[in-house]
Amino acid sequence: MTQSTDEELLSPAETIDLENCAREPIHIPGRIQPRGALLVVRESDGHVVQCSTNVPEVLGRGTADVLGAHLSEVLGADDGPRLLTHVAQHPDLAPHNPVEIRTGAARATPTDAILHRPPLRAGAEPVVVIELEPAVVRPLSFPNTYQSVRAALADLDRAGTLPELFGTAARHVRQLTGFDRVMIYRFDADHNGEVVAEAKREDLNSFHGLHYPATDIPRQARALYEKNWIRLIDDVGYVPCEIVPTDLPTTGQPLDLTYSTLRSVSPIHLEYLANMGVGASMSISLLRDGKLWGLIACHHYSGPHHPPYAVRAAAEFLGAALSVLLVAQSEEDRLAASRTSSRLLAGLVADSRDQDTALVEALTADARLLDLVGADGAVVVAEGRFASLGHVPDDAGIALLADWFADRLAAADDEVLAIDSLRVAAPDLAAHLPDVAGVLGVHLNDGQVVLWLRDEVLRSVDWGGDPHNKAIARSEGDTVRLSPRKSFDRWREVVSGHSDPWTEDAVETAGALRSHLVEALYLAGRRDVRAAEALQRSLLPESLPDTPGWTVTARYEPAGGGFVGGDWYDALRLPSGALGLVVGDVTGHGLQAAASMGQLRNTLRAALVQAGTARGAVEQVAETVRWTMPGQIATLVVAVVDLDRGSVEYVTAGHPPPFFLVPGEGVVWGRLLGGPPLGLGALRFEAGTTSIAPGGALVLYSDGLFERRDESLKVGLRRLAGTFAEHVGDVDAVLRETRDPASEDDATLLVLRRRTDPAEPDDGRA
Repeated sequence: MTQSTDEELLSPAETIDLENCAREPIHIPGRIQPRGALLVVRESDGHVVQCSTNVPEVLGRGTADVLGAHLSEVLGADDGPRLLTHVAQHPDLAPHNPVEIRTGAARATPTDAILHRPPLRAGAEPVVVIELEPAVVRPLSFPNTYQSVRAALADLDRAGTLPELFGTAARHVRQLTGFDRVMIYRFDADHNGEVVAEAKREDLNSFHGLHYPATDIPRQARALYEKNWIRLIDDVGYVPCEIVPTDLPTTGQPLDLTYSTLRSVSPIHLEYLANMGVGASMSISLLRDGKLWGLIACHHYSGPHHPPYAVRAAAEFLGAALSVLLVAQSEEDRLAASRTSSRLLAGLVADSRDQDTALVEALTADARLLDLVGADGAVVVAEGRFASLGHVPDDAGIALLADWFADRLAAADDEVLAIDSLRVAAPDLAAHLPDVAGVLGVHLNDGQVVLWLRDEVLRSVDWGGDPHNKAIARSEGDTVRLSPRKSFDRWREVVSGHSDPWTEDAVETAGALRSHLVEALYLAGRRDVRAAEALQRSLLPESLPDTPGWTVTARYEPAGGGFVGGDWYDALRLPSGALGLVVGDVTGHGLQAAASMGQLRNTLRAALVQAGTARGAVEQVAETVRWTMPGQIATLVVAVVDLDRGSVEYVTAGHPPPFFLVPGEGVVWGRLLGGPPLGLGALRFEAGTTSIAPGGALVLYSDGLFERRDESLKVGLRRLAGTFAEHVGDVDAVLRETRDPASEDDATLLVLRRRTDPAEPDDGRA
């Protein structure tokens, strides 16, 4: 059937076909099934205002004689008044059905009168619908009704899981009603259906596992199932009987048969049943929170089948009981799943705090991460690493997916995101990841994510779950428009590219894990920061060299935001008596940057001692980095100062040039030498030379001292030089007034000042 919309419903007289069946006004068909007759009686005076065209077969009176007559004339002096009294005594008629009467010309046919008040617009004159069905000859005794229902309830109560509950309900409804096949249908959030249990004749092929699209039960049909819980078609080949007149005289509108037991059904549905070889059908609604959760569907193949009203009422009662038990069992299953998830979550959280195991390894060591939310694959990207388990894309696909998800969550300012169809959410990305249908992800921070993946739902589903159904598919050929096979084909089109939907519990569990992982990463980060700080400070000089006639002062300030960078400074006396000065900056933050800084610092110290010159030392270090630290990049400024003559040789490797304080001239910048950073392949560097007169100074620094996001580097360098000239000798003032308080980079300042009088005591100021 076609997809239902909010379009206006068709009029009852319009022809119904596959193109417009979603607009079929099935609650006002203007027809009934011929297994009984229908009367509409005005409550105020008991006169018949509408009837079905088959009343002559049931009552022995023509429609012209029935319409306008008092009910006592139509049903007899005893039964007519008795029904009217019954109506007056019961505002709610449903619990008091049926009323047994006698019909036929001789008033000798036992008949069930089933009464209800139809929906009417506000202010309309009240009427009552009376449906007359022959009472079945088979006796309805204590053993075959009450005891059957009691036994069914006891078995339902003993069922410990939803599959057991479904199977038990199907078996008992079949025993009670005598249908050849009874199925339990369950609907998903999009109203697609699945047969989750069945009880059948042994010779019938199984429909267990059959799927069909939501369009097989249009919107208006679902609405009816939520209002009228049971519907019987005792003979699929019936010829409907018209209701005359078509419009209810008291309203001028077609009679609403929402609560009718004889309501004629859609011809499209009858065609579907006939193509399946079904002779009779009955359905019972299963509701959860007032919404249609599923159906008990009964099929009969050996011809018409008419369970009496009392049996149908008992089956409806079982459906109502099953609805209640479904809610209870679903809640119990949810709680059991929640307890399982809590245990899995607790274990994963505990493992994530293991200081000796990387987070990605702790989370992917076994299948617990998959079991936590019911996923087919999982990916963890954290702390500069990634790991996966289960069914996942290749490394390139993982990188694409992780980057897209991190960007999507960051842009939406969300922490958790669940997607049932990557093809719908990100078509371009899905084209590169054809094996990924659903994704549930959490964003930790800085691009770190945990992703759960689900395969396309079709991969594990086959029509009907029974190979015998393939024979049915072949026998249908192209002549059958409507059938389970073709419904399954349409369902495949609907759900193609989709995974099973992520439940609210799964999303909440993922969010709970995220909270714990963020905390674990924070704690691990603090441990790393403390370790990096300890390593970095242990590699800075404990004291600066004693240089008569000179003052050496240094300051180091770590990065803000809890980061530890790769800055360092060094000052050491060389075998020649010269003073070596160094400021360097390793790219990156954290423990790795601090460790790389330590390697470079020690390598450069050895090179300075061996080479004795700034150029020779830097070239030796560049060679060492090339062979022993691939991928590592660092900037350097190295100066070697002859303390007796005041001459300076300096080299820069990707680092800002030093500047000098020249007495009488102010700040003078060192020559731009253009050397690239270490690690970019250069092995030859140019050296600059100058000299420091008494009262002058040499200043080395890192970019964290002057860089600001809202200004150019030239402006920052001019500010640094101007501040130093203003606060000569006060390095703390220079650091305080030059550095950006919001900087996330560390800052280093190293100053060598030549005292005017060599005998002047060193006051510790630059």
